[in-house]
Amino acid sequence: KIPKIDVYVNTTALIEFSLFEMSTLNFAKKIFNTNFFSQIQIMQMILKKMKKLNKGSIINLSSSASLEKNIGTSVYASSKAALETLSQVISREVGKFNVRVNIVQPGLVDTEAMRKAHPEKFIDDQLQKYSLKKIANSKDIANLILFLASDNSSHITGQVIKINGG
Repeated sequence: KIPKIDVYVNTTALIEFSLFEMSTLNFAKKIFNTNFFSQIQIMQMILKKMKKLNKGSIINLSSSASLEKNIGTSVYASSKAALETLSQVISREVGKFNVRVNIVQPGLVDTEAMRKAHPEKFIDDQLQKYSLKKIANSKDIANLILFLASDNSSHITGQVIKINGG
């Protein structure tokens, strides 16, 4: 039995890259099962509770990869783009129950997983595109999530909020 839930933050991500022609169907299923399909099941369970409370905030973490279309990210970026679209549709379906669904779309965030997934040259190239010329830290992302989870964002739903340093 799921207890009372009024905020759900989905940080799930399987970050693996492969050139499209080298990406097997099993590879794609593994990425989508983690980054997309598992979230369908979790959100369906949680939304039942939030609708009964007539209140809630779901915050799904996506990735700037869904916009940047970098080589080798076809499956990963597609899984995150699918999550973004799903979240926006759900926001329209559950708004009448005072449940908000938003997407946080970070660029590079200084984590061990990010450094493991990206070569230094890629990171340097990305930094040249950013107005602030720096990588976000986890606290930058957490502060946005905290805002979206709070009543201070009570009129924000269905949004993909980029947090990538410009």
